Amino acid sequence: MKDTALNDTHIALGAKMVPFAGYNMPVQYEGVNIEHETVRNAVGVFDVSHMGEFLVEGPNALALIQKVSSNDASKLTVGRAQYSCFPNDTGGIVDDLIVYRVKEETYLLVVNASNIQKDWDWISAHNDVGAEMRDLSENYSLLAIQGPKAVEAMQSLTSIDLSAIKFYHFEVSDFAGIEHVIISATGYTGSGGFEIYCKNSEVKQIWDKVLEAGADFGIKPIGLAARDTLRLEMGYCLYGNDIDDTTSPIEAGLGWITKFSKDFINSENLQKEKERGPARKLIGFELEDRGIPRHGYDIVDSNGNKIGEVTSGTMSPSLGKGIGMGYVPAIFADEGSNIYIQIRKNAVPAKVVRPPFYKK
Repeated sequence: MKDTALNDTHIALGAKMVPFAGYNMPVQYEGVNIEHETVRNAVGVFDVSHMGEFLVEGPNALALIQKVSSNDASKLTVGRAQYSCFPNDTGGIVDDLIVYRVKEETYLLVVNASNIQKDWDWISAHNDVGAEMRDLSENYSLLAIQGPKAVEAMQSLTSIDLSAIKFYHFEVSDFAGIEHVIISATGYTGSGGFEIYCKNSEVKQIWDKVLEAGADFGIKPIGLAARDTLRLEMGYCLYGNDIDDTTSPIEAGLGWITKFSKDFINSENLQKEKERGPARKLIGFELEDRGIPRHGYDIVDSNGNKIGEVTSGTMSPSLGKGIGMGYVPAIFADEGSNIYIQIRKNAVPAKVVRPPFYKK
């Protein structure tokens, strides 16, 4: 089990630590609901240094990225980022990721912690164009400073205007006394804020200064449990739950990051699937009675026949009701459709809704 550079800090703060994707990670500090509301209403800071970072460089860097990823990275200018995925040969997804164009011929790929080796092997196996690749995952840390007060709370730590960084844009600048930090207007919570990429040797200084600068704004350290409830309220997919090697980006509702203006791995088959319509779709649903849907619970029709499974589910702290996602046959996927979630012996009625569940 690996530790992030802030492991001792989390323990000193009283975090409950759990194994996650091969790392010891803080799952919560004060409690999921408190931490969730902190991010929705003020500002919180997450240590997500378990994520993987690959540098792809050289004159053929873009050609490699275009081949292995579904989105059109040629649209990226320096200082912009893009959500994408790696399609596999069989219609599924190797991983989802964010692509950053750092320089003209330098790209940073940020991948899921549980897939670092798998992704590296996949990209390497398809690198027949001689792009230069470096795995920076072991040497870099990542903090997510999220919430509506993030800009105001963090402005004193940098010389750049944080409010000027648009969504999915980034700057390389000074932050918390450290030079050459990536400040990215990205995140996984739907409440705004930044992600900060720095070296492991720098992250403790940045963490301390972030908590100090945010003190007057009610900042708190936030664990992975609240990260999960926050992302689920937005309908954001979690790899391993809502998307995996067996789910296509088309049925997962990720057609918007699947661009057929270029050739990429399995693009021909995915284009055919998009044209004919997927047989099943990833839906969002809200329970109409009391109950908490959990990963793996059956989704059933009005006759009790199993039609799918819950891929992600929780009691929404913001809405006070059970919400979730899961795959069902396309005929059940229309907004407003009635389905049922099998919670122990009860088939609890639910309605298909279009995420995000939480609307600001």
